[in-house]
Amino acid sequence: MSQYQDDIQAIATLKDKEGSAWNAINPESAARMRAQNRFKTGLDIARYTAAIMRADMANYDADSSKYTQSLGCWHGFIGQQKMISIKKHFQSTERRYLYLSGWMIAALRSEFGPLPDQSMHEKTAVAGLIRELYTFLRQADARELGGLFRQLDAAPEGPARQAIQDQIDNHVTHVVPIIADIDAGFGNAEATYLMAKQMIEAGACCIQIENQVSDEKQCGHQDGKVTVPHEDFLAKIRAVRYAFLELGVDDGLIVARTDSLGAGLTKQIAFTREPGDLGDQYNSFLDADEVTVDSIANGDVVIKRDGKLVRPKRLPSNLFQFRPGTGEARCVLDCITSLQNGADLLWIETEKPHIAQIGGMVKEIRKVIPNAKLVYNNSPSFNWTLNFRQQAYDAMKEAGKDVSAYERSQLMSVEYDGTELAIAADEKIRTFQADAAREAGIFHHLITLPTYHTAALSTDNLAKEYFGEQGMLGYVAGVQRKEIRQGIACVKHQNMSGSDIGDDHKEYFSGEAALKASGKHNTMNQF
Repeated sequence: MSQYQDDIQAIATLKDKEGSAWNAINPESAARMRAQNRFKTGLDIARYTAAIMRADMANYDADSSKYTQSLGCWHGFIGQQKMISIKKHFQSTERRYLYLSGWMIAALRSEFGPLPDQSMHEKTAVAGLIRELYTFLRQADARELGGLFRQLDAAPEGPARQAIQDQIDNHVTHVVPIIADIDAGFGNAEATYLMAKQMIEAGACCIQIENQVSDEKQCGHQDGKVTVPHEDFLAKIRAVRYAFLELGVDDGLIVARTDSLGAGLTKQIAFTREPGDLGDQYNSFLDADEVTVDSIANGDVVIKRDGKLVRPKRLPSNLFQFRPGTGEARCVLDCITSLQNGADLLWIETEKPHIAQIGGMVKEIRKVIPNAKLVYNNSPSFNWTLNFRQQAYDAMKEAGKDVSAYERSQLMSVEYDGTELAIAADEKIRTFQADAAREAGIFHHLITLPTYHTAALSTDNLAKEYFGEQGMLGYVAGVQRKEIRQGIACVKHQNMSGSDIGDDHKEYFSGEAALKASGKHNTMNQF
């Protein structure tokens, strides 16, 4: 028997116990409301979705074609429509998540207005968006189940009615895991712990944290990034783990992100007790000049390294710089250290989408951690077209093919769109996620800011048409007609906003006296 049927019986038993005072309560209506509100708290969601991610990780370990994906969403409605579309097109939400981007919080959700990705936005905005996303996803469940209940009421007894009942009993929720960005932790380890608790209580089963200095944090695709010594970062990983354990989300996940590939600076020289320990390894990457006691100048910082006195190169900003060319080695050490100290997944922020580069680092990590897995940012900061056309150009040239018809620096040009090179590049872009999952250990592919860009693009197209010669046809042909023909749920925007759910409740509460909005004069009936 399904949970829905169990609830009907349980509420009917409770009604009988309460006597005549509950005569107007319909057990089936109450059971329907329970079904439409499957997840009572954010912690219920976090525990449910953590189990999904753990199972997906195990499946990926057995078969790399079972990688997972997500898109970044900056509003609950955007996340809701994404999951409704996924269910419509694929009849399943399997291996499809949501991503919450700190960049989009800063750019779109701060009371200060648009901000750069430098952790200047309100801390609480992150947990607020997690709650908002899950509110909208739960509403999508309620809306879909409400439609099925109305179909059930209208269906005659027989196979058709049983088929609807089966859909209700086996309903696939829109609630999926969210990988949520806590930036560099927004302060010290205690601040990280407190914020992680808020995020988990809102429903986050997976928190991504990066190894930049919190008060110097930069977007991963911009210059000026400054990393912290490993022990500082590990303290924050432990803080997040303690938050999960305190709240009873024992299998919550932590994604440790390293920005070392593009970070040439550190704010601190690491504490070290003995040669070869973790602090000494971090300091070994510092760009330093050998000095003698007599050559030390006023204010110089000097350390002993490999039995010699060296002076790390310090900038006027009081930051120390790493030796050029050490980025990949630092990334590998960051990743190994994070996995050995409580992280579950890795994120290596790169400057381009290049499978060989990512795979090379993963190969080194897996020498120590054989099942190491990555979350990877398929970033809109990359010029995907130019990058992959240049990779195709280089491959053709290496294979001895004639590339004289192409100008490597100008490959973005539309004149190359139909060429052999462009077609080969597009095919590599199409298969990038599957190829990288197989060859570079990438378990989860996400695009951080896609819906930021789609909102801008669609608004530009509508503004051009509606305020131009097309007038109202710009909206009808460019939006509404496509919504109807593609079966976009929000074409019935009153239904999407919860009007039909409200009508159901009015009927439950008031019976025949209910004043409902969904009568014959509702213009939504045109769709």
